[in-house]
Amino acid sequence: MKYDVVVVGAGPVGAIAARYSAKHGANTLIIEEHPHIGSPVQCTGIISTKALDECDLKPGSSFVYRNIRGANIYSPGCHCIKVDGGKTKAYVIDRKIFDRTLVAKALDEGADLILRTKAAALKNNKNGTVLTVRQNGTLQEIQTTVVIGADGIQSGIARMSGLGRVEKILSCIQVEGQYEIANADFVEIFLGNRVAPGFFAWVVPVTGSIARIGLCVNSSTRSAHQYLQKLLKEHSIVSARYHGSSTSMVVGGMPVGALKHTCTDAVLIAGDAAGQIKPTSGGGIYTGAVCARIAGEVASIGDASKKGLELYDTMWRKRIGKELTIGMYIHNTLGSFSDQRLDEFINIFDDQKIMDTVKQYGDMDHPSLLLRKIAPHLNKKQLFTFAGSIIRDFINSK
Repeated sequence: MKYDVVVVGAGPVGAIAARYSAKHGANTLIIEEHPHIGSPVQCTGIISTKALDECDLKPGSSFVYRNIRGANIYSPGCHCIKVDGGKTKAYVIDRKIFDRTLVAKALDEGADLILRTKAAALKNNKNGTVLTVRQNGTLQEIQTTVVIGADGIQSGIARMSGLGRVEKILSCIQVEGQYEIANADFVEIFLGNRVAPGFFAWVVPVTGSIARIGLCVNSSTRSAHQYLQKLLKEHSIVSARYHGSSTSMVVGGMPVGALKHTCTDAVLIAGDAAGQIKPTSGGGIYTGAVCARIAGEVASIGDASKKGLELYDTMWRKRIGKELTIGMYIHNTLGSFSDQRLDEFINIFDDQKIMDTVKQYGDMDHPSLLLRKIAPHLNKKQLFTFAGSIIRDFINSK
């Protein structure tokens, strides 16, 4: 087989990259190691309105379960602040249908798809690049110009090309089950080192009395599963609303912190493989879609040299690099807070002027804008507590 571009991974990032590669005239192939698109699911299944726009999809699509306009955020001491966006800010989706919709768009542009096919080796020769794949137990070679690795946090393409892997991986788990939903268009967020050290826990309403309950942790003392069981059985709010049964469970990892290099000769990597997710929320659809579109366009040019492909690295960092960097500082800062400090942090937002600012400027995909708008409303002590911690983290990272 011979293709201009081979995309490894048929998730949203791989599908979008393949779509734009094919759209710009490159003979494009997607390979996926699993037998079905969208399985297994490894996502909370909530995406921002901007993410849907970036994917060029409509909110009325069949994969949308529910509109979300805000969040109830609980401090470790169970003090709650209600963040109301005033309008739809996100959607709860069916990831299987969502993924298949994106792949269908890639196929409509002329891309090809092969399932049950796993990348096994990658090497260059005088004619370009050879990707060796294992399909139904048999090794085959695909001649190509550029390979796009959209194969997740355990990316074989990133490893085989020498680009490496994201160092920090949070452990995540989620169940879907019966839950007494307080506000159908609000998610619930739970902070605290006893709940989810290093990140947070969530409850996302799906349909009727069904919700997705999960968390991510950065912990060496307990597994994510142990923290989830504790949340479901012992947390004063969650345990009272959870009905003790679940219909599904998803276990996975969340890469935090983008790689320094996302391209080399004949290879681009995107999405989770490159750590291109929002460190503040864990969302990867918006950022992944931005990077995937650029990857597909750059790959279609046909210049497989590292120098030629560095255009991809330059362009995606120009679009979202600043947000990912600031988001990482926020992630590290909040992750280092004690429960007492987290309570103080949440109390800062229990102010009408600040909440009005959040309602006007709150953006899941661009936290730096909100930080700039909130800063004038903080007193010196509050500003030092939060901003000072971010500055210290920035200095320590150098």
